[in-house]
Amino acid sequence: MDIETFLQNESQHPTDYRCGFVAIVGRPNVGKSTLMNHLIGQKISITSKKAQTTRNRVTGIYTDDTAQFVFVDTPGFQTNHRNALNDRLNQNVTEALSGVDVVVFVVEAMRFTDADRVVLKQLPKHTPVVLVVNKIDKDKAKDKFALEAFINEVRQEFEFTASEAVSAKHGLRIANLLELLKPYLPESIPMYPEDMVTDKSSRFLAMEIVREKLFRYLGEELPYAMNVEVEQFEEEESGLFRIYIAVLVDKDSQKAILIGKGGEKLKKISTEARLDMEKLFDTKVFLKIWVKVKSGWADDIRFLRELGL
Repeated sequence: MDIETFLQNESQHPTDYRCGFVAIVGRPNVGKSTLMNHLIGQKISITSKKAQTTRNRVTGIYTDDTAQFVFVDTPGFQTNHRNALNDRLNQNVTEALSGVDVVVFVVEAMRFTDADRVVLKQLPKHTPVVLVVNKIDKDKAKDKFALEAFINEVRQEFEFTASEAVSAKHGLRIANLLELLKPYLPESIPMYPEDMVTDKSSRFLAMEIVREKLFRYLGEELPYAMNVEVEQFEEEESGLFRIYIAVLVDKDSQKAILIGKGGEKLKKISTEARLDMEKLFDTKVFLKIWVKVKSGWADDIRFLRELGL
């Protein structure tokens, strides 16, 4: 839908239509990105078993006949590794909480830690906060009474306005969560066209897809010393996307690990990233990825600003 058509259709929405911003927050690796992808019905935020794969605030949009939800997925609040990058990520979390209509605080079923409490301390006092207990598919959470007791324990930690238990991985109770959140959105016409699922550019989404593959196919520590930047993004008349992406690392030894023996690892990452891009963009993609060494980039404030972090 183009903007002109969108504006013409604004008056067609019912007078009690709702539209607003929902921040999704929680400690690293509780499933925030997976939850948002299921809430909007499409994968736009990267997911990985490794903690803190999200580095930018990703906005996802879900629209139905009665409401438009604008979800903001945030980085997991980091307390273990202090550097300029993680300080900026934590600042992103704090900024995401300002100006939203409701906050979704995500915890892992049957596991509440001091790291969760650190995030709780960042939550606004005058904005509704909904507790969402994720991963109810875990064996320990399948005991209904144990799960209920766990939820009651967590609710003692903060004045939540409501709570819901879900499995983001399997899409369980996602519709229930949407209905629970809807009354907290203000009455308003939609801010975005109904077929729009994110306000992020194709360049940004391409970058995120490559970062996801780095997290999936490299060791535990290496991806945290990397970042991705799109050096060139062209859309040809034929519809082909021609994308050139650089992966930044701290050391030459990290470059060798990423490329792999005979270039096999980088080739695998490139192939899978290209296939995901073709599915997301619905067109053919030419993708070229290479590795650049830039020592100390994670502690370089000026450089992080250039990367948009």
